[in-house]
Amino acid sequence: MHIAINKVHFPVTTLGYGRRLGIWTQGCSIHCPGCVSRDTWDALPDHRIALDELLSGCAQWLAQADGVTISGGEPFDQPDALRELLKLLRTRTAGDLLVFSGYPNERLFAQHADILALADVLISEPFVAHAGQTLALRGSDNQRIFLLSPLARERYPTDLDQRPWSPQRQLDLMLEGDAIWMAGIPEPGAMAKLREKLRALGYDSTTSDQPVKVRA
Repeated sequence: MHIAINKVHFPVTTLGYGRRLGIWTQGCSIHCPGCVSRDTWDALPDHRIALDELLSGCAQWLAQADGVTISGGEPFDQPDALRELLKLLRTRTAGDLLVFSGYPNERLFAQHADILALADVLISEPFVAHAGQTLALRGSDNQRIFLLSPLARERYPTDLDQRPWSPQRQLDLMLEGDAIWMAGIPEPGAMAKLREKLRALGYDSTTSDQPVKVRA
C-alpha cells in the first residue's frame, strides 16, 4: 500500500511528548482559511511512497523516538493508508502515536473508530482563524485533544485539552537545501511577519501559508 507524504523529520519536539518522528501527509480537502500548511493541500501523485519503504527509511529514527506525530495535509483523507501506517508503527515502536485531523471529532469517531483504536492521541477539528490561539498544541482554540489510551493518559497531562500555551512557545527549525522549514504551531501572523522581515533584508520568500504557485 502507498501513502502520499509531504515530509518526514526527526527529531520533532514541539508536537507531542518527547523527541518524536514527524510524518506529514500530502493532500487535504478541507482547505481551512488561514491554514499555515497550504503546501500540503494538493494531492500530488509524485509524493506517493510504499509504506514499507517509508518505514524502512525511518527505522533508525523510530528506534530513538518517544513517539510519532502524524499531521498534514489531512491524514484521514487517506484512511486506508493511515490505518495500515498505524498498524505497522505499532509493530515498530512502543512510543505513543498522535494524529492531527481537521475533521470534527464526531465524524472521526463515527466513521473511523477502527483507526482511532490504533492511535493514542487525537487532535481534531478544523482550524478557525478567529477562534483564538491560547490552548497548547492547537492552531485554534476550537480544536480538541483526546487521550485515547492508557499510555497517552500516563504521558500527557489529564487537563491537556484545556491547558494554555507556555509563555515561551517554541518551534523546531530545519534546513533543507535552500529552504528553511519549521515544525510546530506558530503564533497568529507569524508567517506574514517573517516574510516582511526577510523582505526588509532584501530576500524574496515564499512561506507555506501562501497559495502554491503552479509552474509552467
